[in-house]
Amino acid sequence: MIVSIKQILIFNGYGRLYHAEYDRMHQMTALKSILFLILAPAWSQDTFRLPGFEADLRSRRGSFLTILWCFWDFAQKGKGSPAPIDLPKDLVVSGLYRFVRNPMYVGIFLILVGHFLWFGYWALLAYAVFILVPVYLFVTLCEEPNLKRRFGAAYEKYLSEVPCWIPKFRS
Repeated sequence: MIVSIKQILIFNGYGRLYHAEYDRMHQMTALKSILFLILAPAWSQDTFRLPGFEADLRSRRGSFLTILWCFWDFAQKGKGSPAPIDLPKDLVVSGLYRFVRNPMYVGIFLILVGHFLWFGYWALLAYAVFILVPVYLFVTLCEEPNLKRRFGAAYEKYLSEVPCWIPKFRS
């Protein structure tokens, strides 16, 4: 298929030219992120539901906003999504990721601990620890080595500056 320069380059109204294919690719990345955002929590909620437990609406709202923020950063700054089918092309080190390397995992753990503190069910604290162990192993054995291979020195610098689990708020 032969494509002319006029078809490839489009004037965007701000005095810059950009590639039309890049725009379509960016839209597909956003669509994949939205699908993953909808499908992953729905699957995990049905799979890991505690008997007789309904989460507090405020914590769901807070966790949803945290996840939206992280997904936005992945799509806009990383040009990808958290989904394994469309990993970010660029390392995301802004937004919540400037305070902690795993804000989504930390947020989920804090929600579970918050539910333990609110409802007083020891099973919730055990559940939080039960979830934390495989997540920790996944991050240290799979995710971090993969990111080191993909992003090299930039990720090594990020590792040295940003903590993995306990947020560090810089002034």
